[in-house]
Amino acid sequence: MARILVTGSTQGLGRLTAEALLADGHHVVAHGRDAGRLDDLAARGADVVTGDLADLEQTRGVAAQVNRLGRLDAVIHNAGVMTGPTVLPVNVVAPYLLTALVTRPARLIYLSSGMHRGGRAELAGLDWSGIRPTASYSDSKLLLTTLAAAVARRWPEVHVHAVDPGWVPTRMGGAGAPGDLRLATPTQTWLATAEEPEALTTDGYWYHRRRLDRHPMAGDRDFQDRLLEALAGHTGTPLA
Repeated sequence: MARILVTGSTQGLGRLTAEALLADGHHVVAHGRDAGRLDDLAARGADVVTGDLADLEQTRGVAAQVNRLGRLDAVIHNAGVMTGPTVLPVNVVAPYLLTALVTRPARLIYLSSGMHRGGRAELAGLDWSGIRPTASYSDSKLLLTTLAAAVARRWPEVHVHAVDPGWVPTRMGGAGAPGDLRLATPTQTWLATAEEPEALTTDGYWYHRRRLDRHPMAGDRDFQDRLLEALAGHTGTPLA
């Protein structure tokens, strides 16, 4: 039985991921802004941590809550937003800060998107605080995919992957999304728990349990280092 944190567990893919892990007998740490929306998961044995990932101090609080529960086997960085000024704080800054502060697990999974290929590999002028909207969803997912690659390089003993779940009909994806919701969560749950050799690799970009090529800049070491430097500067917390 693995102990796994799933951020953004109140709805959508995060909720489906947490439910699938619980059904398979794993111990889930469910995260949301409102504990009341996680009561049913808690009733099934999940631990609950709360905090708004758009806020730096609340994100630090989430990390502290998680660390008090004990060491995790895996973290699935699922939480995300599609539009608005909090795209960078939620989609990039929070995963970075949680990665830096939560006691290092054996596996880290970051929910990316096929839209990351249309993102801009540009750091100048970004407002990490979210006061001004300075990045698109595609930009944020390219930065998140780059973060995953950077962590994989910095922490070679950890199995680190980015996952594209597909465009599926969740609240964020919209009712008209063409993807199959049944295929949107198995890759991240497999990477978080499986003992198969493929799952015990690192620095992968996955879609429906198949490795795909990612945006070439995600693998660029200079871009990775500049991203880590920018996030460390904004948060005041360097990645070990």
